[in-house]
Amino acid sequence: MSLLENMQVFTRVVELGSLSAAGRHLRLSPAVVSHRLQQLEQHLGVRLLNRTTRQVQPTEQGAAFYEACQEVLAAVAHAESVVADSGGTPKGNLRVTAPLGFGRRILAPLVPVFQARYPQIGVRLRLSDHLLDLLREAVDVAIRLAVLTDSSLIARKIADCPRVLCAAPEYLAAHGVPERPEDLLEHQCLLLRFPGSQQYRWTLRTAEGPVTLPVAGRFDADDGDVLTEWALLGQGIVMKPVFEIAEHLRSGRLLRILPDAPPEPATLAVVYPHRRLLPPKVKVFADFMVEEVGGIIARQSAGLLPPAAAA
Repeated sequence: MSLLENMQVFTRVVELGSLSAAGRHLRLSPAVVSHRLQQLEQHLGVRLLNRTTRQVQPTEQGAAFYEACQEVLAAVAHAESVVADSGGTPKGNLRVTAPLGFGRRILAPLVPVFQARYPQIGVRLRLSDHLLDLLREAVDVAIRLAVLTDSSLIARKIADCPRVLCAAPEYLAAHGVPERPEDLLEHQCLLLRFPGSQQYRWTLRTAEGPVTLPVAGRFDADDGDVLTEWALLGQGIVMKPVFEIAEHLRSGRLLRILPDAPPEPATLAVVYPHRRLLPPKVKVFADFMVEEVGGIIARQSAGLLPPAAAA
């Protein structure tokens, strides 16, 4: 096995903190990962990692070697990108994560279009409403629909996605239509919850400025589509991007509430880890998303804010 490949294995182990995580990313068994690390340590004549049952940590020599490996691998990636930019074809497996609603409605139909354009790139799609750690989960690129705060990531904005508060006519008939943001505190609000989620606090834009409310309700889930189904069944008020519920707004199965105090729009962005040299497969995917998705969001959101529910 080449020294360069062993260096790649070593850097992934350091970045992900375990042999098994690095193996999943590289599609290698832990035994093969361990063997390659042993080869590398024998070649260098030093111990690079201190291993425990739960994690690995680089030794002093290992930390210095990791920094050097980053420079070497970055130089190799740069050489590959020069070839790709001069007419070569981007290739390799691309691991992508995206929110469930966006992934099902918009991204999934676009993946075959992207793959037809770049036939040597294989797309490995992982849909989740959880915000995954890109490095730890071995993800190359993420689509995020949120307020972006993680400075360790590079984000390219695709579009602003307007969001609405809405509920089924049956729920509003039974419980009344909220007239002020504070009225939401007396209603059943359907919440997206998972470890680290901030969705239980809704921020609305009012004439006096942003208002943040600690809303609550009987039901919560870690799947946004489940919240939509509960809203359609008359179980409460939901906050959703317009593109996710466009058909229900058109049909009147969901009615918009508090039109003068809408939720802050969410930013849809392509996100990837900080890298001095971006792999060609990530670059072309990010370019594709920016080119294709912004127009889709705009078309699906345009004209889909019907009159609000009557109080």
